[in-house]
Amino acid sequence: MTYVIAQPCVDLKDKACIEECPVDCIYEGKRSLYIHPDECVDCGACEPVCPVEAIYYEDDVPEQWKPFYDANVEFFSELGSPGGAAKTGALDYDHPTVAALPPQAEGS
Repeated sequence: MTYVIAQPCVDLKDKACIEECPVDCIYEGKRSLYIHPDECVDCGACEPVCPVEAIYYEDDVPEQWKPFYDANVEFFSELGSPGGAAKTGALDYDHPTVAALPPQAEGS
């Protein structure tokens, strides 16, 4: 089980969750943040600090944002498990689900 970052994060990337994560499992893509499902320890520290409520436990993702579960998992298909976001820095790509979205205004 893992946490998932959904559409409200797209184009916002507040990063408060990154600062709160004790295991450095939140990676930065071009337009969104992603939680590595194999590195997340399900502590939930990221969820309450997200100002736009974009982070959900995987079983609690609202229906309209269910595709973001797959986006969070598949984002790491080529990257693998580097053992922490600090090792990669910001990445210059997104999952196709995120990349295909029109620009998001804050609060969308």
